[in-house]
Amino acid sequence: MLRKLLICALLLSPLALAAEDHSWVLDQSTLSYHVSHPLHQIDGVSHEAKGKGFCHEGECDFLIAVPVKSFDSGDSNRDLHMLQVTRGAEFPLVTVRTRVPESDATSSTLKLDLEINFAGQKVEYKQVPFQRTVEGKETRITGTIPATLTDFKIPPPSLLTMPVKNEIPIRVDLTWHEM
Repeated sequence: MLRKLLICALLLSPLALAAEDHSWVLDQSTLSYHVSHPLHQIDGVSHEAKGKGFCHEGECDFLIAVPVKSFDSGDSNRDLHMLQVTRGAEFPLVTVRTRVPESDATSSTLKLDLEINFAGQKVEYKQVPFQRTVEGKETRITGTIPATLTDFKIPPPSLLTMPVKNEIPIRVDLTWHEM
């Protein structure tokens, strides 16, 4: 009897592994950056990120992309200057890649390694904390990426000869659903 169960398990194991494969799609996104200058504070926001995730053999790979020109600070002149400074015409997308072990995917706190391509530079951030909440069939991921201008070799823009601060934290609020 044990032998028959073992044979059945071996024959059905490829089906079980195939059932584990699944995908995720990004439904809603809010990505915002903050720039601090001695004279004022600037926030830009985009809701145009697209993303997919694919889980296979115990790991999930995610890719998120957002057009640089989709960030809106409320000042079209400032946004145009931001596109110039970040070389948005040459590098029109910001992309983020991460890998999540499925064993971590149910935790309320995730520490993710991120690979970000922006302004022609690839930068890796290690163990960035994010919060995960599940609401029905949706999974919401929130957190802040501790980005800086120097990470991406962007010279700090100046106003009245005073440069902006190097820190440009990026707040992330993403809602995903499993397919």
